[in-house]
Amino acid sequence: MPLAFCCLTYSFYYSMFFSVFDSCFSTNVLKWESYREIAIRLRDRFSDSSFLVFNFREDRERQLTDILSQYDITVMDYPTEYMGCPILSLELICHFLHSADRWISLEDRHQNIVLLHCERESWPTLAFMLAALLIYRKLHTGEQKTLDFINRVAPKGLIALLSPLNPIPSQVRYLQYISRRNTSQEWPPLERALVVDCLILRIVPSFDTEGGFRPLIRIYGLNPLDKGVRTTQMLFSMAKNGKTLRHFIQVE
Repeated sequence: MPLAFCCLTYSFYYSMFFSVFDSCFSTNVLKWESYREIAIRLRDRFSDSSFLVFNFREDRERQLTDILSQYDITVMDYPTEYMGCPILSLELICHFLHSADRWISLEDRHQNIVLLHCERESWPTLAFMLAALLIYRKLHTGEQKTLDFINRVAPKGLIALLSPLNPIPSQVRYLQYISRRNTSQEWPPLERALVVDCLILRIVPSFDTEGGFRPLIRIYGLNPLDKGVRTTQMLFSMAKNGKTLRHFIQVE
């Protein structure tokens, strides 16, 4: 279901409305008919502007596109996650950044406005992509600081509610790719296999009567040796035997 809009224009950064609409960055769900009212309000307030909407959605419904196209508003659809994390692949991130930057920077008699829209479960992706755009256009500096700045607008605890995993470390790493693009010889960076040096558990889960557990570690991801397959595969798994599955007690 539809959830949030935010807006960014070229002329004035702090007119990046976090409150263009009452539903912006909230858990309120809009009815589809509300989008007609929103489009009319946009056209009335910015009569000389051109709009481009980036829509992060999970299903294949095109109601938003059908409604906004009636008001001469272009919609570009993007997925809501990559490999189970509220983040997009570098290829899609680059496409988004180039498209948004080109649209905002167009020089004509109109003011071009970029709108970001997401569905209920996709707010963390919208927040990440907005942070990426701010860093890309050098409107903000500091990956963690920029992401925190945007996440503070959301209701407290919303990210933890929407995702069982903490997406912030991965999102910050991808934002670092963007902020370093001018100093790197290759952009976007090529896909490489990551090496896991260690696994740190802040809280030891209690799976037995002694307050300990036997960790069985499996790593999933894209196989860097098989470029033709773009689906998740199990890349590593510990053997299920007593020699490798060491028993850790709570004291350790």
